[in-house]
Amino acid sequence: MTHANLKLHEPVGDEVKTTTCYMCACRCGIKVHLKDGKVRYIQGNPDHPVNRGVICAKGSAGIMQHYSPARLRKPLLRVGERGKGEFREIEWDEALALATQWLGDIRRRNPDELAFFTGRDQSQALTGWWAQQFGTINYAAHGGFCSVNMAAAGMYTFGGSFWEFGEPDWEHTRYLMMFGVAEDHDSNPIKLGLGKLKQRGAKLLAINPVRTGYAAIADEWLGIRPGTDGLFVGALIQELLNHDWVDFDYLVRYTNAHHLVVRDPGGADDGLIARDAAGTPLCWTRDAGAARADAVGIAPVVVGEYTLDDGRRAVPAFQLLAERFLAAEYSADAVAPQCGIDAAAIRRIAAEIADAAFRQEIRLPVAWTDVWGRQHSEMIGRPVSLHAMRGISAHSNGFHTCRLLHTLQMLLGAIDTPGGFRYQPPYPKGVPPANRPGKSRKPDGTLDAGPLGYVHAPEDLLVDAEGNPRRLDKAFSWQHPLAVHGMLQSVIANAVAGDPCRIDTLFLFMANMSWNSAMNTTGTRRMLVEKDDGGEYKIPRIIYVDAYASEMVEFADLVLPDTTYLERHDCISLLDRPISDADGASDAIRHPVVQPDRDVRPFQDVLLDLGTRLGLPGCLREDGSPRYPGGFPQYMVEHERAPSVGLLAGWRGRDGSREGTGEPNPQQLERYKEHGAFWHAEVPAAGRYYKMANRDYLDWARGLGFVGSTHAQVMELYSERLQRFRLAAQGHGAVQPPARERERVARYFDPLPFWYAPFEWSHVDLARYPIAAITQRPMFMYHAWGSQNAWLRQITARNFLYIHPQTAQALDLRDDDWVWVESPHGRIRVPVRCHNGTEPGTVWSWNAIGKKRGAWKLAPDAPESQQGFLLNHVITELLPPRAGGYRYANADPVTGQAAWFDLRVRIEKAADEPETQPHRVEVARA
Repeated sequence: MTHANLKLHEPVGDEVKTTTCYMCACRCGIKVHLKDGKVRYIQGNPDHPVNRGVICAKGSAGIMQHYSPARLRKPLLRVGERGKGEFREIEWDEALALATQWLGDIRRRNPDELAFFTGRDQSQALTGWWAQQFGTINYAAHGGFCSVNMAAAGMYTFGGSFWEFGEPDWEHTRYLMMFGVAEDHDSNPIKLGLGKLKQRGAKLLAINPVRTGYAAIADEWLGIRPGTDGLFVGALIQELLNHDWVDFDYLVRYTNAHHLVVRDPGGADDGLIARDAAGTPLCWTRDAGAARADAVGIAPVVVGEYTLDDGRRAVPAFQLLAERFLAAEYSADAVAPQCGIDAAAIRRIAAEIADAAFRQEIRLPVAWTDVWGRQHSEMIGRPVSLHAMRGISAHSNGFHTCRLLHTLQMLLGAIDTPGGFRYQPPYPKGVPPANRPGKSRKPDGTLDAGPLGYVHAPEDLLVDAEGNPRRLDKAFSWQHPLAVHGMLQSVIANAVAGDPCRIDTLFLFMANMSWNSAMNTTGTRRMLVEKDDGGEYKIPRIIYVDAYASEMVEFADLVLPDTTYLERHDCISLLDRPISDADGASDAIRHPVVQPDRDVRPFQDVLLDLGTRLGLPGCLREDGSPRYPGGFPQYMVEHERAPSVGLLAGWRGRDGSREGTGEPNPQQLERYKEHGAFWHAEVPAAGRYYKMANRDYLDWARGLGFVGSTHAQVMELYSERLQRFRLAAQGHGAVQPPARERERVARYFDPLPFWYAPFEWSHVDLARYPIAAITQRPMFMYHAWGSQNAWLRQITARNFLYIHPQTAQALDLRDDDWVWVESPHGRIRVPVRCHNGTEPGTVWSWNAIGKKRGAWKLAPDAPESQQGFLLNHVITELLPPRAGGYRYANADPVTGQAAWFDLRVRIEKAADEPETQPHRVEVARA
């Protein structure tokens, strides 16, 4: 072969440094080859636990990201009207002095007037802490418009989640069901895992309206209609129940399926779990009647109705589940027309997964001990795995849809058993974790807790005396109580409307809110420049931090230029977004492998500098001197969230001999660099499954500081926490919602998962807008960054609206025709392509290819701005007005997840044109 001796692993320069990639959310290990101080080549690190040497197109193109012409070069201060992009370069001293003045005035007056929101939140362990020190409740990261439904549903159900908190058992699963998995996230680990599945002949079933990427290699693809995944899963559950294809032993041992639920319609305890005097849940046994549900050696029932000693009636939680899903509305025949999957196929798939789970069970000869002291000679598993991501999350019914997936897993006994879904350390956590969002300020001005967290009861909500939202984004309010990631997509519209409050400064980090991160892009750009009757901007000040000249830069009043990921320190912490795998805990660092050739500074350093200048308590020592004069590297090493618990778990203790916990080690970063920029600790062999109730795992996890208790984590088939919100809506308890929110809370805070049609469907004339429209994440891009990359742009520099040939024929469309895509909110003109791998009632396009002309330093005739487009222009961030004129966010009512994929459109043929529309997207000016 011509290229047989390329020797790709030999250095191509004079030095090789290991660090961590930042071209997507995988956070793979990389080796950066340097020559004369310049980056010349990037390859995967074979020793790294995430990618094991594999590198994707994005990762290898990091060199083009680092040398992008779009890099910002110096701090900028606006001199013209906002939105015109007119700036003057200033020095860092002036920039930081100005930011300190603005932010200092706010903190003295009212810290909540600062809205601090970040985009790609891989520094959330720092930014969230900084917001807490500043004292503002108005902080969040991008998860609210990305995948909070997935995260919240998992954490409130079984203490884990798909994607970053868990993974399929790639080594043992025999049947993998993949729902709506984005191809740009976690791609290298998924590709490695799918390779193992294909080698073993395991079945891969892809459920997605579009067949691309992973689905393209699936053994079977189900082109489901967007927003109906939960209905499909509900039908599978009915089939399992009808045939007793359920692991009842697993349910009784590890879930609350046998816990007795009080039936007292209208009563204050209706739907709550019956407990003894000590608060321990009760179950029912045929021999002894009511008994402690956590007792060892009992045989509780899971169906029937029983009378407690105090005369109340109660039923096991499983009974309630069975009553719901045995109803006619979840039958395969009823579900099929709505989700577009044949009833016979639904029944077949249910039978296939039952066969894999029960007739092909896994038995690993590994002895282990559970938390109750029972010894087991083997690990028994149900080799059916589920994996899901944004495709199910980005709907207004996504929270309950994701809970339905977890219910299916629990019924099969396929959570953290061999062959099923597996927790990744430091998970599982409590259901939900103990940390609640901060509500009030302490005497020193700091919040009493971090601004994000998990609401446990109505008392934890951030609402005023009348029950109205306190946070700008309305997270943790009666409108979106479990918004654990906040609601970044709502910030700009709410700030301009002054609903529920006015702010002074919007402080954004890597959040391209004027373009691809905006629902309603055109409207958002207008809002950013909107003025009040006195001629002042309704958002008085905007500070923006980015490494590149994105579309958002032109709307900033002050621009603080960041470095590239190869020029700074970063911390991939177990306190943040872990990179662990199911068999081991991992964390990692980035460190500068090259020095900046521009007048830019790492944002983490800038944030700590601002904290020191502002006198934030956590940034100062007792004598008033800076706590972290060495910037973020010093913070990474010395900062502790609790005694002996820091951002990094490796090489702790003064001599670096400890793992997980220990006092700070001054040489910790050097140890990381010596070991490939990562740390990894293997889970003991006896602790690798049943982590929720495995003594060996929980002892190991507590030793590393991951858990505070070695008690079993009980998975919740039935959510009593959700029922407490429903009871509040029904008039019970000390904290109740306002009258206007009661019906909404009572309906959507159902303790059992259920399917309901996405909100937008009930607000839209479906006869006029019959087609669902969604976006897909291309494997070769990540968010908007990739489409300014010289190498990645060669893969695609324009996008099409993809449509099924049958749908195209009905509309008299052919490849490269132009169409108008219209929603009730707006319309765009785009080119089309036929694609057989598209559900006939759906159209789709690649996300984030389209660019505004002039942004990202692209040439004026760049295809991205002439023939690229965004569906965002026809999406709305608000639902239509209800009675009285009030408009809710176009979001999940439980979590606030942006409902990107509920969009309905109509398509009309248009005249052929050389450009998509809109492309310039001018903003209105006062």
